[in-house]
Amino acid sequence: MRYLDEFNDPKLARRLLDEIRATATRPWALMEVCGGQTHSIIRHGIDQLLPDEVELIHGPGCPVCVTPLECIDKALEIAARPDVIFCSFGDMLRVPGTDRDLFRVKGEGGDVRVVYSPLDALQLARRHPDRQVVFFAIGFETTAPANAMAVHQAKRLGLTNFTLLVSHVRVPPAIEAIMTAPACRVQGFLAAGHVCSVMGMAEYPELAERHRVPVVVTGFEPLDILEGIRRTVGQLERGEHRVENAYARAVRPDGNPAAIRMIEEVFEVSDRSWRGIGRIPDSGWRLNDAYRDFDAEHRFDVTGIRTEEPAECRAGEILQGLIKPTDCAAFGTTCTPRTPLGATMVSSEGACAAYYLYRRMSEPALPREEMNPVG
Repeated sequence: MRYLDEFNDPKLARRLLDEIRATATRPWALMEVCGGQTHSIIRHGIDQLLPDEVELIHGPGCPVCVTPLECIDKALEIAARPDVIFCSFGDMLRVPGTDRDLFRVKGEGGDVRVVYSPLDALQLARRHPDRQVVFFAIGFETTAPANAMAVHQAKRLGLTNFTLLVSHVRVPPAIEAIMTAPACRVQGFLAAGHVCSVMGMAEYPELAERHRVPVVVTGFEPLDILEGIRRTVGQLERGEHRVENAYARAVRPDGNPAAIRMIEEVFEVSDRSWRGIGRIPDSGWRLNDAYRDFDAEHRFDVTGIRTEEPAECRAGEILQGLIKPTDCAAFGTTCTPRTPLGATMVSSEGACAAYYLYRRMSEPALPREEMNPVG
């Protein structure tokens, strides 16, 4: 554990916090794009330890949370069919559709299975040639290579009973949408290190230049995040707007070329709807013509989907960084992990789930002297 412990050192954390306090001379609003970073920030109280001048805004970096309701309702309809084995990561099973979730479909007799990789679903298709196996392929750029590989292998093996229900989203177009929104307050971004480890950093300099915002690629441990904040605040104070790599141990400028080639072989860029946000141009991937036979939306005739979001759920505003979870009247009352109104309460990367899990309800922040920088 020594390697991880190095990124949880309280002395180094206090030193970084001191540097941030010494640097920040005016208010700055930064957005962490990744839900994993949000959970780390709330778990360790990083946002409460920062000087008052630095505010962290939680972005739409949870792939489960931004999967559109229409896609979830399609998944529910497909999963309920008797000839289907529907496979998904565990997070998706409790995400509410319009009137039920995958757990309920499973309880009503649907063959819904939790898998740890799309290749697990591929093996199920090989073992059950008489059943249609559908994998719910959601996620940002991080999960796209494995999903692409699964389809590539299915085509190579000649499988006719394996498909993906695709809801892939891309980070750079989301940043563009955030920066062009009328209510945007974001002045700098902490970019997701795992996304950049796959795709590299090539798409970010243009965004940083056009919107005059610094973009700092960082990781998920407390010191990673504090270093990313330190660099971002430093750029803002100096009037700079560059792309920096604060996660060089995992991220190369060109990313993972083999993974990118696999994505480009199987997928094509498309417009995509984001739950709570709306349609963002070029913000997703779909299977290209060469792999269209493996698209569940083409394989299964799912029509007549009518979606309805709960009126009291404000997850869309939370995903856009307009409010914090505690600003929603349903948070922790009618909306809990057992009775979720929106995906942000059930996903392991959702902001509402982080606030609930780490008891960040409506109580005021602890005095900073009582808090452990990495506790």
